[in-house]
Amino acid sequence: MRRLLYVTVFFAGLTTLALEMAASRLLGNYFGTSNLVWASIIGLILIYLTAGYFLGGTWADRSPKFSTFYQILIWSGLIISLIPVIARPVLRLAADAFDALELGVLFGSFAGVMVLFSLPVTLLGTASPFAIRLALQDSRQAGSISGRIYAISTLGSFLGTFLPPLWWIPTLGTYRTFLVCSAILLFTALIGLGISSGWRKMLRYAWTPIIPLLVFLIGLKGSDKATRGLIYETESAYNYIQVLQVGEYRFLRLNEGQGIHSVYHPTQRFFGGPWEQVLIAPFFNPPPMTTSAVTDIAIVGLAAGTTALQATEVYPQAHIDGYEIDSRIIDVARKYFGMTEPNLSVIIQDGRWGLATSPKRYQIISLDAYRPPYIPWHMTTVEFFQIVYDHLTPDGVAVLNVGRGPQDRRLLERLSSTMRRVFPSVHVVDLPGTFNSLLFATRQTTSAENLRLNYNLLRQDPNAPQLLLETMALALANLQPTPPPGPVFTDDLAPVEQITNAMVLDYLLFNPGGQ
Repeated sequence: MRRLLYVTVFFAGLTTLALEMAASRLLGNYFGTSNLVWASIIGLILIYLTAGYFLGGTWADRSPKFSTFYQILIWSGLIISLIPVIARPVLRLAADAFDALELGVLFGSFAGVMVLFSLPVTLLGTASPFAIRLALQDSRQAGSISGRIYAISTLGSFLGTFLPPLWWIPTLGTYRTFLVCSAILLFTALIGLGISSGWRKMLRYAWTPIIPLLVFLIGLKGSDKATRGLIYETESAYNYIQVLQVGEYRFLRLNEGQGIHSVYHPTQRFFGGPWEQVLIAPFFNPPPMTTSAVTDIAIVGLAAGTTALQATEVYPQAHIDGYEIDSRIIDVARKYFGMTEPNLSVIIQDGRWGLATSPKRYQIISLDAYRPPYIPWHMTTVEFFQIVYDHLTPDGVAVLNVGRGPQDRRLLERLSSTMRRVFPSVHVVDLPGTFNSLLFATRQTTSAENLRLNYNLLRQDPNAPQLLLETMALALANLQPTPPPGPVFTDDLAPVEQITNAMVLDYLLFNPGGQ
């Protein structure tokens, strides 16, 4: 019976952490994966487990029976199977609220979904103290038995940390991952109840696996989000992916849906966004610069390849390395966004690691690995920009897409200061009609006036790409002074999310109606 308890706490621990990982993904699709969201999920799960530990100890003393122990786990497993069914309509409200920035509905949805986890996780928390009480026959063995049970439970938790992101979610999706968690716990508890208390008692609960099985087979009808123009959605190990069709335009949205990551049109190439701004980077160098001089480009944060498509038109002789961590996005890009350029090499890696280990040098390095409104902190530091600098040619230029508030340029200023610790010159272009700015960092000392001189020369060339001329004109009209030096981000201290959260909060509080 003690071995049976060990097996049970192993799968209870596995289910607990798998449930937490699935919860982070479920909420991340709608609320993002910032440190604040992660802290909320982890903190509340720990509170529920704490309540379960107290409840489990008291319950075990009052009813130290195997039947009670396994019935608790059966009900926990059954409730887990209902989470995706109840959560979907609530989270759809959250998605609509996020688009409209209705904070009351948004926070209410988040709280409502987290409350869904309170009962099953609290019941799961009873497992270890209850198992210790049942396994303990001699008080002289209390230490070794409790240590063994917690060790086995933690080992199960270790496995539960990796199974959802690496296997279940990419293969089955978030909702069915909850059903897998439910099934594991139900079958473990049912078999344990049958062995410990008789199969006749177990038959009373034989109906319970039917619930998750039916939901698993039938699935949840409709899409996860009621987004206008949605033509495709899928999940990967990293993202919830949406493709939207509006007229002849296609848009890539990820996770909570704030921000467009890629745009595609069968005939147009100028979108007035940050993607084409990458094309003007070499022209901050002294004139005369020509498009034929650019032979190697790196795009860190390839997404569905908007910049790659535009760069191929302006620099047809250039080879492009596109770094993208999510292979599922690449599949979507090839199917829906025309990303079939023969000069594009896709590299499935984290951008920082991929660039650091690359033997190549580039004339342009585009840095746009956004999860709006956040930039991954490890791509904002002095150490990272040194890697970028080392992988540029002597006339190379790095381009960084940065978010800002209407009146709040703190993140832009900190990033500019950080880049200036490595690069001799940094230039700023605001993108009109958006909350985006572009930072252009040149490996050699340059002047913003170079861009104007190169533009005037290109205008005299009848073969100059129109896309490049339009983009340069837009940039010249929106050049900004380079911010003065200030604090910098390092690998040791880079409070990017803290600054971004403050910017977002400031915008929501002091811009009524989102104006």
